[in-house]
Amino acid sequence: MSARKFDLIAFDWDGTLFDSTAAISRSIQLAVADVGGTVPSDEQAAYVIGMALQPALAYAAPDVPREKYNDLANRYRYHYLQQQAQITLFRGVVAMLQGLRERGHWLAVATGKSRRGLNEALQHADLRGMFDSSRTADETAGKPHPLMLQELMAELDVPPERLLMIGDTTHDLEMARNAGCASVAVAYGAHAVSALQNCQPLHVAQDVADLHQWLSVNA
Repeated sequence: MSARKFDLIAFDWDGTLFDSTAAISRSIQLAVADVGGTVPSDEQAAYVIGMALQPALAYAAPDVPREKYNDLANRYRYHYLQQQAQITLFRGVVAMLQGLRERGHWLAVATGKSRRGLNEALQHADLRGMFDSSRTADETAGKPHPLMLQELMAELDVPPERLLMIGDTTHDLEMARNAGCASVAVAYGAHAVSALQNCQPLHVAQDVADLHQWLSVNA
């Protein structure tokens, strides 16, 4: 086993650990339709995954007036909750996380979800207690602002060069770059591989098995 290069590994949630990209995209489209906006394309809906909810909805539904944002957010949550019970972790995630913990890494989540949403997802996935800390978009700055990672580093006393951020969107990778941290991308989430590669991650994992193997050797 190689020497540990990163003390803290921070994961995005949706599209990285949790197979929720399609459900989120569809929920955004249904919510926009409910409030009378122009329904975004699959690509437009997927692009905003990882952002804080209000900026995400503003991008995905530019013709919906601000006074309808609360209704839009409520309809999004309604449609997402209708699908939540069918959403699962990607295959291999639990074994990967357990392996990283056994190796002595701290683990964290840095997500565009709300605190309520993340807590529900962790309970649904039976991962409560797996992570040493977490940050959500409603309790700090949304991605790609670096504050999520800066707060995690301060809490766990980890310098930027010892933190690795893993995510499926350019928002995740840009957040890591803004915080002075390294990143790894996953190719099975919301954003295209070409866009991810433009952010210069250390690696683009094709699936969880590939990610697990890379981390075992390089993290």
